[in-house]
Amino acid sequence: MIQDIYPRKIDNSFKDNTPSDRDLIMAFSNGKILVRYDEMERRIIFPEWKHDFKDLENHYLFSIDDMRYFLVFDFTDIPNNFTYYSLQELRKFDLNANDDIFAAYTGYHLWRWYSTSRFCGACGTKNIFDKTERAMVCPECGNRIYPRINPAVIVGIINGDKLLLTKYRVGYAHNALVAGFTEIGESVEETVRREVMEEVGLKVKNIRYYKSQPWGMASDILMGYFCEVDGDDDIFMDESELKYAEWVYREDIVLQPSDYSLTNEMMKIFKENKINIGR
Repeated sequence: MIQDIYPRKIDNSFKDNTPSDRDLIMAFSNGKILVRYDEMERRIIFPEWKHDFKDLENHYLFSIDDMRYFLVFDFTDIPNNFTYYSLQELRKFDLNANDDIFAAYTGYHLWRWYSTSRFCGACGTKNIFDKTERAMVCPECGNRIYPRINPAVIVGIINGDKLLLTKYRVGYAHNALVAGFTEIGESVEETVRREVMEEVGLKVKNIRYYKSQPWGMASDILMGYFCEVDGDDDIFMDESELKYAEWVYREDIVLQPSDYSLTNEMMKIFKENKINIGR
């Protein structure tokens, strides 16, 4: 999955650092990130601080091993050979390791939060950056805002040797699983039951947690669950959400083109018969 960068390790603890020449920069414009793709090394290259950034406001994001990443705002000049790419475009690159794209997704998550938290939601005053923790603080009323993380579920629904696959009506074009966000006052297991009923009209049983994944593209923390269909297996698809929902035998499952997502890993372990829920 996208966060699997071992033996490298991310340190996301807050530090009030200042950048040096070799530190890497993340700059965004209209939701796109400024990078260069090196086809020979199959890497995403981020600009370095020493190139054109020294007079810009910056904020430390995180480090991966000894490489530090900083966010800059209001950057307009584009260094030679660099381009703004969407995260969807980055996902299509042939990379030799996950750490570059994981850094980009995590940086995007923080950039999006900083960009939408500039003003206090209580009194409207412009927020300031806290110097002791990752938070935005209102200097007028003291209201504090922390990075937004949306809890969501990915659900693998099993029916014997078949798994329920879906495709979204808009957006990502490849096979997926039932998914949705946890609502106020709802447990995650209740989210599983509700989302399955809303999207495909099925009841489920034997709900088992599998694994979680940070997904910075949408500011999510994804929680994967497997379960079994309970009773009638006729599908009643929500056509406003999905354009496809079918039971697919494990040997016929077509995986996503990259191995970044929790959804793809869940489809893969079912396809390879490496899960024994309900048996």
